[in-house]
Amino acid sequence: MTSRDKILSLFRSHPDAFISGQEISQQLNISRAAVWKQVELLREQGFEIEAQRSKGYRLVDGPDLLLAAEIEKGLNCSHLSTTLICLPELDSTNARARQLAEEDAAEGTVVIADRQSAGRGRLGRCWESPSAVNLYCSILLRPQIPVQQAPQLTFLSAVAVAETLQQLYRIDAKVKWPNDVLVDGKKIAGLLNEMNAETEQIHFVILGIGVNLNMSTEQFPEELNYPATSVLIETGQQVDRPAFVRALLQLLDDYYGEFLQQGFVSIRRRWETLCDMMSQRVSVDNSMFGTVVGLDSDGALRLQLDDGHIERVMAGDVRPQ
Repeated sequence: MTSRDKILSLFRSHPDAFISGQEISQQLNISRAAVWKQVELLREQGFEIEAQRSKGYRLVDGPDLLLAAEIEKGLNCSHLSTTLICLPELDSTNARARQLAEEDAAEGTVVIADRQSAGRGRLGRCWESPSAVNLYCSILLRPQIPVQQAPQLTFLSAVAVAETLQQLYRIDAKVKWPNDVLVDGKKIAGLLNEMNAETEQIHFVILGIGVNLNMSTEQFPEELNYPATSVLIETGQQVDRPAFVRALLQLLDDYYGEFLQQGFVSIRRRWETLCDMMSQRVSVDNSMFGTVVGLDSDGALRLQLDDGHIERVMAGDVRPQ
């Protein structure tokens, strides 16, 4: 946590109260001049901070920024957020998480950007990443599991995102194979997981998560591969982004712990419950047709063809027929 984050955390823990520069200096073990500099940086970020001689500083109001101090407040994770890195802009959170992984960063490291300049979705598609409205997040994991089980983590991510949206905003979020979360057929979140592994050993897995939170209709590009929406559009209310991230990380941490202890069975069951294509007739790339009967143990979609044969679908665009 940076000095700026620590000062903000102090303000948040003493709402409406003045804190002297001397007290901040002593608690953070930095100079009074450094305190002043960090307060000025917070003001530049949009925080309204009152200063009074002999009293100190008081936080009056602040913008909805994704800062580590805000997200960590009340967070109690066993596996995630060992290091929480929040940056104003990145090319891609997945790319930065991969770089950190290759530098031996610890499992549970979380990278969040307020804006991505080169966000990526499935099949190399561009992920629209405007600033100050959404969540762009990547999580570094080092699971001690067989390589063939790594794709199961995509479904864990999808379940956690969908259930967080349901719990916080009463949105009827559904999962779509292999890595999307939809609301009424419109995309509200996408997952992009990447792995570094040898034949029998996983070095690391990156869980990439993008969720449309406060994006307005006008901010979506006209040409999209899939219709999109956001929590703001669905509910008409602004999302407290730090609160959403905190709830999501907590649920991801709980489910990851459950996955390590119990395997894929319960996650697969939750995913199938959240998938509204279960028992529905679908097409895969407009070339294969059948009824969705569930997930296989490796995350493949199980499709019952018209002749009764079960086909395992490993890739493709699945749409209701």
